[in-house]
Amino acid sequence: SSLRSRCVFPKDYHNAPSTLKFGKDEIQNYYQIYGQIMDKKCPVLKFPTCRSTKVYNKGKEIVTKRRRTGFSKLLQCETPPPVNGRNHNQVQTDLYLEELTDVVETDTACCQTDPMIDRPPSPLFVPAKTGMDASTEILPGDLFDFDLEVKPILEVLVGKTMEQALLEVCEEEELARIREQQLRYEEIRAADLMEMQRLEERERRYREEKERRIAQHKVYEAKRKETIEKIAARAFARVYIEPLIPNVYEQLHMNGYFSDTIQNEIEEDFIPGLLDDVSEELNRERAYRLVVDSIIREAVTEITEAYAKHDAKDSEELRKLNPPNEENAIEKSENHEVNQPIQESNDKNATSNNDEIHNQEG
Repeated sequence: SSLRSRCVFPKDYHNAPSTLKFGKDEIQNYYQIYGQIMDKKCPVLKFPTCRSTKVYNKGKEIVTKRRRTGFSKLLQCETPPPVNGRNHNQVQTDLYLEELTDVVETDTACCQTDPMIDRPPSPLFVPAKTGMDASTEILPGDLFDFDLEVKPILEVLVGKTMEQALLEVCEEEELARIREQQLRYEEIRAADLMEMQRLEERERRYREEKERRIAQHKVYEAKRKETIEKIAARAFARVYIEPLIPNVYEQLHMNGYFSDTIQNEIEEDFIPGLLDDVSEELNRERAYRLVVDSIIREAVTEITEAYAKHDAKDSEELRKLNPPNEENAIEKSENHEVNQPIQESNDKNATSNNDEIHNQEG
């Protein structure tokens, strides 16, 4: 009741029609009477008047108009900006010649003529005679009716010709069909032959594969049997020989069959070759030493002979100058006794060296 006392209602509120037909005028009247109650988000404490309704409708129209102009501007295609150094000019693009579409006023008129008798046709022009008439008598049977007598014959000829042509065409078509059927039969027969060959080849492969598998199985069984026998024999031999192995090894070791391989290789392969190389090197050094000794010996003998000749010459000169005495004789005898064994030893060494050189060369 307090809310009803605070609200103000228009005068025509109770006189509003109960049923409205929502046309354009009825909607306007509805807005004027009731206002925009559903569009308001805040509670209404005072009923809106017609004046406020009109103001509200005017603001809404302004908003819709702005939206339309904004959409129209967005939909308009703008001209791209000009290139540097150029400008856009306004040019008239309307048509210079316009079509006149004014409707010409027309009117319909009619007239009536009285009926008249038709004019008779003009007679044919017949030229005047200039010569004499002549006549010919034809007896019955002299002439024949073409349609009556020749037409059946022509119909028979044409019919036979058409029948023959039709038979030939049918024969050609039949031959073509027979040829097609023969080709189709040949293709089917070739396909059947290929299928039969394929089946025969598959059967042959199956048979060969079966025989090969049987042979492999036989070989496998034989190898398996042989392997089982070998395993059994090996087990029996192991059981039989196992107690004998220590005695056999001991006997072989005592007989010298088990020896060190490295020692055998050194004694059999390395040491004999080393000894041969050392002996060859020693023989070579001995030969070189003998050659050097012979060369030294020859040089010493030559020097001793030269000194002996020189001493002999000096002694002869001294003898000529001084008479011989006993001291010189004693010195000469002593020198002769000392040099004689040295000369003999040198001769022996030279002969032995020559013999060794000859032996080496041989």
